[in-house]
Amino acid sequence: MKILIIEDEPSLRELIQRSLEKERYVVETADSYIVGLRKLEDYDYDCILLDIMLPDGDGLSLLEKIKDMRKRECVIIISAKDSLEDKVSGLDLGADDYLPKPFHMAELSARVKSVIRRRHYQGSASVEVGNVSVFIDKRQVTVEGKNLDLNKKEYDILLYFANCPGRLVDKAVLAESVWGDHIDQVDNFDFVYAQIKNLRKKLNAAGANIEIKAVYKFGYKLIVE
Repeated sequence: MKILIIEDEPSLRELIQRSLEKERYVVETADSYIVGLRKLEDYDYDCILLDIMLPDGDGLSLLEKIKDMRKRECVIIISAKDSLEDKVSGLDLGADDYLPKPFHMAELSARVKSVIRRRHYQGSASVEVGNVSVFIDKRQVTVEGKNLDLNKKEYDILLYFANCPGRLVDKAVLAESVWGDHIDQVDNFDFVYAQIKNLRKKLNAAGANIEIKAVYKFGYKLIVE
């Protein structure tokens, strides 16, 4: 899961980033309207944390642009402007939630999990594909009810494919989602292959009836056998 924080206050931005990284999210940041817009034009995210009061533009205007671009990201407005008018305006423009400053990191984490579940998983706390279950909040995986031990990247890769079974996935798109922005600019994707190879071995050893198949010159796709 990849999150973009658009917040101009350095201390708060860094605090949110560290807190969410401890929750094992991939976190990217932008300190202004224009940097946030450029990132949104170039990359995709699962959730955006958006401050209304940015030094070079209005966060609500940026929210309008996000919706005009038909982005699928969840949006949580985080703002010191705790007024009913701003809250209603943000929600009317398509924000998924509104969290006034100051807030506790535990509450922010809970809000992020909640909007991601609602937007991407129809409110469910798990994704089922074949005989494999991925429990989103717990970051656990089971095969026919038995726990499967995965490292962080193996889990992130499996969750990505579980969200789009049967769809061809470009290696660069996968790398960007799991490793973060700009990783798509590396010279090769051997690190992706290595993680997928290990994930395949673990799934096979556990008796999973799904497989991540390589598609020559393109990438991968998950199939149910």
